[in-house]
Amino acid sequence: MTEVSTGSTTGVTRADVCAAAIADAFKDDGEIFASPMGMLPMLGVRLAKLTSNPDLVISDGESLFLAGVPPLFAKGDVVEGWIPFRKVFDVVAYGKRHVMMGATQVDRHGNQNISAIGDFAQPKRQLLGSRGAPGNTVNNRTSYWVPRHSTRVFVEQVDIVSGVGPQRAKAAGPAAARFNDIHRIVSNLGVLDVGGPDDTVRLLSVHPGVTVEEVVEQTGFELDVPAEVPTTREPTSEETVLIREMLDPKGLRFKEVPQEGLRQAQEPTR
Repeated sequence: MTEVSTGSTTGVTRADVCAAAIADAFKDDGEIFASPMGMLPMLGVRLAKLTSNPDLVISDGESLFLAGVPPLFAKGDVVEGWIPFRKVFDVVAYGKRHVMMGATQVDRHGNQNISAIGDFAQPKRQLLGSRGAPGNTVNNRTSYWVPRHSTRVFVEQVDIVSGVGPQRAKAAGPAAARFNDIHRIVSNLGVLDVGGPDDTVRLLSVHPGVTVEEVVEQTGFELDVPAEVPTTREPTSEETVLIREMLDPKGLRFKEVPQEGLRQAQEPTR
């Protein structure tokens, strides 16, 4: 089965759709510290703060809680509080937080790798290192942003486990599994979660102009595909104005997802 968009006449771009999908990942969180890592996650979180979830607590990504919602990387916004780096660890361990991280690899069971590619003892390529991924995934709700959905990213088994998926967390015991919550994986092709059989990655929606077959082809493991896969919603006119005129007037989002209008759809084939 293939699900495709009914087409767009609003000039909405794929980057705009991704921003709205990220915002939707945070819409039901309530009052919680949102920790976006990267340009599109930051844009999506700020969009959610202005629309679906005004209770979100956001920071400047460094040491300050913000009272307002400034454009990406803007300085001089109203400061609501101070959160030095050491205090972040207190929030990770004891607070309510939803982090959206990047992922160099994601496997069938929702494990994430940002450490290295290849054998751990002698990797072919060194990456960031595990950083906060293990602590994030066993303590806080965690989502992932993947700007280039491909078989190099979505692999059968990650080379090194940085972020812990639900099956591995359960095997480690209650201490690891109690707060493990891999909520969403948003890519430039669609939205996924780990709600498939045995905690496997499942396709929730495909972005306008993308087919299910394209997502399956660009995924390096057997993806759980429901019988009906909806199309990811386009941002509303209000959200589009906020993205273009307030949050990202310089078009920085296109550095991650190239600027292009949504492809006009064809009749769906089943």
